[in-house]
Amino acid sequence: MPDNAHSSDPAVQTQLDRLAALSPGRDILGLERIAKLCARLGNPQTQLPRTFHVAGTNGKGSTCAYLRAILEAQGRRVHAYTSPHLVRFNERIRLAGTLIDNALLAALLEEVLDEAADLQASFFEITTAAAFLAFARNPADDCIIEVGLGGRLDATNIIPPPAVAGIASLGIDHEAFLLAPEAGTPDDPAMRIAWEKAGIVKSGTPVATLAYPPHVQAIIAAKVADVGATFFPEGEDWAIEADGEAFRWISKSGSVAPILHSRMPGEHQMHNAGLAIAMLRFATGPQPSDEAIARGVADAFWPGRLQRLEAGPLASLLPVNTDIWLDGAHNIDAGLALGRQFAGETRRIHLITGMLANKDPAAIVAPLAAHLASLTAVPVPGHEHHGAEAFGAGAKAAASVADALRGLDVDPARDVVLIAGSLYLAGEVLSANFQFPD
Repeated sequence: MPDNAHSSDPAVQTQLDRLAALSPGRDILGLERIAKLCARLGNPQTQLPRTFHVAGTNGKGSTCAYLRAILEAQGRRVHAYTSPHLVRFNERIRLAGTLIDNALLAALLEEVLDEAADLQASFFEITTAAAFLAFARNPADDCIIEVGLGGRLDATNIIPPPAVAGIASLGIDHEAFLLAPEAGTPDDPAMRIAWEKAGIVKSGTPVATLAYPPHVQAIIAAKVADVGATFFPEGEDWAIEADGEAFRWISKSGSVAPILHSRMPGEHQMHNAGLAIAMLRFATGPQPSDEAIARGVADAFWPGRLQRLEAGPLASLLPVNTDIWLDGAHNIDAGLALGRQFAGETRRIHLITGMLANKDPAAIVAPLAAHLASLTAVPVPGHEHHGAEAFGAGAKAAASVADALRGLDVDPARDVVLIAGSLYLAGEVLSANFQFPD
């Protein structure tokens, strides 16, 4: 089933089953089907509140989480559309701060699926149209929309010019789609990815980005200039100044926000938070206070991204006080971020990993190799995945994460456990540990 979508609610599951059955268009990128579908629905994408559009290879979901937390700390009602979900399909659509309820979700999916019956629309296109319809019919102050795949031809890119666009970390992923040969596109893979992500840039739109290598940044700058947008890249218009585990956001004008503390660990999260702040500072419309920024950064959370497992059925399989980390990292850029996070770790790392068959095992293993005490490969339920042999001679196989945990010899004083390799696997782990995203 696409994106492993399932629901315990029978009415929702009926519609998810219909979603799973359609999909001849799922592997064809383009805006034609979503445009026709939205037209049949009354073009709800033109009826959204102030909108923030976020693209990127990694970090866009965390950036959306920081945006939402800061806006809500300011007292604003915020819609959000993100993907994929980890445990429940409802996680994709948040209405004025609350996950969409089952009754409304089932009704919206049914309505959209009925309208799309002859369009061969994809899973993501149906979901996107349902989200737009939900947002148009329910009042809110702001709307955060995360790009699903790429940017230029992503279904979310049908929206009118947003209040601001943001582009998070760039890396090589989804090569079969985003690097497919096409006339008029850059040959260099990194530049091609940037070109695809920059497809969300629209006329008159402020665009905030992270800092990229000069040849990559030039691609985005050219797109911004092409359409008459305004460009606010990290390093030129804003910066992050780390101070231990805290940081400051600094603007080109020299104004400095208060010291900020994030509950999401890692220097990469400081930059994601910085991008969110830049988007808010350069967006048209109301500006958040310094107090709202500090409170929002402190409150923001995005599950499955360097998340510590709490007490639960899975965690109980290891000795008390064992640090168990969960991360959905599945590509080179995310693997390098993991490597940086654990670079100073003095304890041994027991890695449990499950990776889809179209991902590179070295992307996760290589950055952590110097710290690994063991590596156990597990299946990714419902998806084609790598076996243990893909991870090298020392890798063991286990039938599940639970079995992998049972097979570890862990001393909490000198060992840490990391489960990584797939967001689908992260969702399975959270579900099995009764740690449900809300």
